[in-house]
Amino acid sequence: MLSFIILPFVSAHSQRAYTLEECRAKALTNNVRIKNARNDVDVASQEKKEAMTHFFPSISATGTGFIADKGLIELGLGPENHLSLVDNGAMGSVIASLPLFTGGQIINTNKLAKVSKEIRSLQLKQSENEVLLTTESYYWQIVTLKTKLETLSSVEEMLDNLCKDVRATVDAGIANRNDLLQVQLKQNEMKSYRIQLENALSLSRMVLGQYIGEPTFKIDVATTIAKANLQEAPQSLQCDHNEALRYTNEYRLLNKNVEVSKLKYKKTIGSYLPSLAIGGSITYNNLMDKDQSSWIGFATVSIPISGWWGGTHAIKKDKIQVINVQNELTNNSELLMIKMQKAWNDVNDAYKEIQIAGQSIEQATENLRLNNDYYKAGITTMNELLDSQALFQKSKNQYVEACSQYEIKKREYLQATGR
Repeated sequence: MLSFIILPFVSAHSQRAYTLEECRAKALTNNVRIKNARNDVDVASQEKKEAMTHFFPSISATGTGFIADKGLIELGLGPENHLSLVDNGAMGSVIASLPLFTGGQIINTNKLAKVSKEIRSLQLKQSENEVLLTTESYYWQIVTLKTKLETLSSVEEMLDNLCKDVRATVDAGIANRNDLLQVQLKQNEMKSYRIQLENALSLSRMVLGQYIGEPTFKIDVATTIAKANLQEAPQSLQCDHNEALRYTNEYRLLNKNVEVSKLKYKKTIGSYLPSLAIGGSITYNNLMDKDQSSWIGFATVSIPISGWWGGTHAIKKDKIQVINVQNELTNNSELLMIKMQKAWNDVNDAYKEIQIAGQSIEQATENLRLNNDYYKAGITTMNELLDSQALFQKSKNQYVEACSQYEIKKREYLQATGR
């Protein structure tokens, strides 16, 4: 009976540890932004199929039946003779029309629909990159908090041992009671800090779980950062930025915008050209209690004569818009190159921060050892010993923060260069 009570509780509160790749895969599958972006691609695909139907004939059918209180045709044949005709009947027709020439409007509409689908696909890839970057940021935030808790545990252990030693010396009358009070105050400070870290870790797990579509009370990460696992130098990540530019989603989207503006310009020109269509109809009527049917073939030419005046201005407007979009392509391409360089600088800076933080750990560890020996020898104060422990803790925290930032900056640089 006890096992039936305990096991569901343990199961409900167990946390599965996800790797970074698992979190990335979950985010690409479950994140709402990705789902909506995929739906946008499907919408564009349907629009493309809809535009294709404009190449085919349009067919419509109408039918009418009527009854009247008197005939629609009244004939007076004499004073006593009166003839009333067509007081009821039925009519129907089927009309088919096929456009032969529309100034390229149908062709350009289909091209626009195709480009729109390509744009949606690029926007989907862009959304995937942004979701992956956010997922990694949340992931490394949890790693950072967990590692800080590990460091805190080691500091708490040092303080516990120090407290025991100081209490013993105070009881023996060798040390000042003020030293014991300082240690106890530091222990209380670490307890408060632990509460802050645990609350931040719990919230970060919930945020990551919600973002990747997993139960928030079960999510955890499997990665830890250790001093021995110093990351490799970033030189292997560097690439030719001029060559990488054409592989970035942003640059491709800029080119697609130019393509769209040119197609709209052509479509505007086509709307002021003559259009030609052919068609035919089959009609049926029964107006005098007799079935009659006929067919008609026709050709239609439409020339927008009065529209040419205003059309010249509309065409010039769209042509200027094409020039503006091309200018944006040039300008934003230069900004993308600057973005790549900044991302590369950030990667190198983050790597240097890791090296500096690693040296700080070595120095802080040695400083703590010396101050511990000096305190036992009675040539330093408790205040200095506790300060050295604080520096040791700070150096460890700075190292894990530097490592996490380096991983994020690497992802930003890879995405900025189209990878």
